[in-house]
Amino acid sequence: MSEPPSTLQPAAAHAMHDVVLALSRERSLEPVLWQLIHAAKDLVDARYTAIGIPDGMGGFAKFLYTGMSDEQVAAIGPLPRVHGLLAAMLDTEESYRTDDIRTDPRYQGWPAAHPDMGSFLGVPVVSHGEVIAALYCTDKQSARAFGADDQACIELLAAHAAVAIDNARLWERSRELVVAEERTATARHLHDAMSQRLFSLSLTADAARRKLPHEPTAAVEHLDTARELVAEVQQELRTVINDLRPADLADEGLGPALRQHVGLLARATDIDIQDQIDDVELDERRSRELFLLTQEALGNALRHAAAATVRVELAAADGVVRLVVADDGHGFDPRHARIRGRHLGLTSMRERAREAGGKVRIDSTRGQGTTVTAEVPDD
Repeated sequence: MSEPPSTLQPAAAHAMHDVVLALSRERSLEPVLWQLIHAAKDLVDARYTAIGIPDGMGGFAKFLYTGMSDEQVAAIGPLPRVHGLLAAMLDTEESYRTDDIRTDPRYQGWPAAHPDMGSFLGVPVVSHGEVIAALYCTDKQSARAFGADDQACIELLAAHAAVAIDNARLWERSRELVVAEERTATARHLHDAMSQRLFSLSLTADAARRKLPHEPTAAVEHLDTARELVAEVQQELRTVINDLRPADLADEGLGPALRQHVGLLARATDIDIQDQIDDVELDERRSRELFLLTQEALGNALRHAAAATVRVELAAADGVVRLVVADDGHGFDPRHARIRGRHLGLTSMRERAREAGGKVRIDSTRGQGTTVTAEVPDD
C-alpha cells in the first residue's frame, strides 16, 4: 500500500482544527471517545465508525461505535470483546486499509443482525510506544473505498487522540485521588466529631438509669442532656451527608459523575461493568436522585445478584432521561411482599424516582437477571 500524503486538503484541515478545539474542552475519557468517533465519521465520510480501548488481554475494555440505529443495536445484542481484525489492530502500530474487509484472512464474520460492511480503515492510537486505542472506519459512502488522503486524515486524528486520551485519563485519576482524600478526611471528621459525643451520650444515659429509681428529677435532667446530645449528633450527620454529594455532579452534570462512579466500580470488582452513558441536561436535584438511584441499583447487582455482567445506560430522547441498570444475575421475584417492602432498596429507588418527578420499573425473573429502568422528564 502506498505511503499516505503528509498534508491535508484545506477543507479537511479546517475540520481537523475544529475537532482539536472540541477535544481540548473535554476532560473525561468517554466524552473524548465519542468526539473522536463522530469526528472520524465526518472527516472521511464513513457510514460506521468505532473506537476500541484494549483491556490488556487481546480484547476490548471499552468499545464505542456510531452509525447503527437503536433497533439494530438491540437486535445484535452484546458485541464480542475479542473480534477478528478489530482486535488484531490493537497489536500493531501500523494502519490498515482494504477495499473489502471480508477478504481479509482475519475476518471472522459479523454477529447476527449486524450490518454487512465492506471498505475498512483501521488506525491505531499510539502513546509512548503503546497502542492505547484503535479507530475504525467502515463503508466509505462517497467512494468505493477509503484512500490515502483518508488514511492521512485519520492518522492525524489518532495523533491528537493519543494526547486527548492521555489527558483525560490523567484528569480522571487526579479526580479519583481527590475523592479518596475527601473520603479519608470525612472518615477522620466523623471519628473526631462523633466519637466524643456518642461517648458522652452513653455516659449520660447510664447516669439517668442509675438516678431513675431514687432521684427522678436528676434522671430527667440527664435525659434532657441526652436529648441535646442526640440533636447535636443529628445535626453533625446532616452536615456530613450534605458534604458527600457526588463529585462534580453540580458542576459537570449527571453523565460525567456516573461515568466516574462506574469506572471506580469497574476497577474495584471482577464483574464486567459495561456502560453507555450520554451527557444529559438535568437540574441538580433530579441529577442527584438519579445518581443515588443508580448507586442503589448497582450496589444490588454487585452485592446480591451474583452477576457476571452489569450494564449501565443513560440517554435522553423525546423530553425524557432514561436510565437502565441491567444484570445477568440470578434474579428474584419483585412481586414478593417481603422483597417489595424491605429488601434490595426497592422502596428507596421508587422514592428517588418519584422525588425526581419520574418513575422506575424493576423487571426480574429468577435465573434471568434484573433490569432497573428509571425515567424522569428533562424539563
